[in-house]
Amino acid sequence: MTINKDQIKEHMEVVGSCGHHVGTVDHVDGEAIKLTKSDSTDGKHKMMSLSQVAKVEGGKVWANENHKATIAKLRDAA
Repeated sequence: MTINKDQIKEHMEVVGSCGHHVGTVDHVDGEAIKLTKSDSTDGKHKMMSLSQVAKVEGGKVWANENHKATIAKLRDAA
């Protein structure tokens, strides 16, 4: 399924496929979602690839893996 990145809005919650919290959208940056640093354990912005998004539904961004796997794949923002 192709995700329309225009559906992803600032302050949307990002959740794993299990429904557990991953982060909060800061903004879409190219082919990635920049998450707010307030959700990060090290106080840095994290990036999540749009390829990790399964759907945008119910005002949330749903990852295609559970929250632990999704968090493990986040990378530091440049």
